Amino acid sequence: LQMVFRPLFAVLGIILLFLVPFITMRLMAEEKRSGTAELLFTYPLTDWAVIAGKFGAAMLIYLILLAFTAGYPLVLGLFTRLDWGALGAGYLGLVLLGAACLSLGLFASSLTENQIVAGVVAFALLLLFWIIGWVQELGAGGLGQVLKSLSLLDHYENFTRGVIDTRDLVYCLSFIYFFLFLTKRQLESRRWRA
Repeated sequence: LQMVFRPLFAVLGIILLFLVPFITMRLMAEEKRSGTAELLFTYPLTDWAVIAGKFGAAMLIYLILLAFTAGYPLVLGLFTRLDWGALGAGYLGLVLLGAACLSLGLFASSLTENQIVAGVVAFALLLLFWIIGWVQELGAGGLGQVLKSLSLLDHYENFTRGVIDTRDLVYCLSFIYFFLFLTKRQLESRRWRA
């Protein structure tokens, strides 16, 4: 059954690269363009609360979309025995990969007022973090190993194999926090420019 679910998780990961920019491109960019960002920030909310709300809404949309794929293993489970542990690890990987990509997309959306630009920047950054590990295969030595450790794909592949490694968990959670932190700094910079 690994031959059934590993390709499924691989395809879902690639679809995520294209889906996330569409989910995140309006999160902050539209607020800036329409002028409602100033109104939003006059409420007694911290920047973290605004970011958590936007990120939570994007995650909810993503989880709803991901829930539609859960029918596939459930139906297959009626006819054959499944390794539910490996399947759970794969879905955990999808949730963490989605959260990481959404945090990067939220950051890209905070950079500009134009939602199309935000979507393109999010896609470009996601693609960069997806393929950056391929540099090692070109024979880049130590630098290649460092870049491979930054690759979203490299960490996601362990989950698709049914392996939950703490290094991958720490990487994903750090990635999420790092880009949410950059989003917060970007929102704070509006005060410096005002």
